[in-house]
Amino acid sequence: MTHDEIVATFQRIGALLEGHFLLRSGLHSNRFFQAALLLQYPDIAESLCKEIAKKVEGLGAEVVISPAVGGLIVGQEIARALKIRAIFADKENDMLVLKRGFAIKPGEKVLVAEDVVTKGGRVQQTIDLARKLGGDVVGVGVVADRSGGEAQFGVPFHSLIKLELATYQPDACPLCKAKIPLVKPGSKS
Repeated sequence: MTHDEIVATFQRIGALLEGHFLLRSGLHSNRFFQAALLLQYPDIAESLCKEIAKKVEGLGAEVVISPAVGGLIVGQEIARALKIRAIFADKENDMLVLKRGFAIKPGEKVLVAEDVVTKGGRVQQTIDLARKLGGDVVGVGVVADRSGGEAQFGVPFHSLIKLELATYQPDACPLCKAKIPLVKPGSKS
């Protein structure tokens, strides 16, 4: 799929929103990619994540781990395409932990999967957790990278698409100055 085809899919589904948004990173933006609106369609999720799987298949991953909740479907679909296990980390006291009997074996090659990266904090937490458990993190695969090239994880980082969406520090946000109501999208809304 081309960049334009992917963006057209996002827009057709209504997953690329416009307004004044507070991102999990604390930054503000005039546009927001609501991956859940896209991932609610299993056929679209499957085809997009197959494209990500093609980008990461040479990394030799043996398990895919995703942070809950945003990365769950992405991780599951990438793992399905790669024919490997998919596990996820739960949030507990704003930290990620493995529960439900999930485990990472010492030396196991781990791919981290997520829906969207802005600053990369949740992906980094997932990498840190996998390493703490003895995993060998071989890469990161995401649907959308909106970090503007800022997110770096020290391992190969592959995204289906790079979204160049403006972000603003709250104290310098032109949308705040224009008194446009601020909305906190995502899993909290």
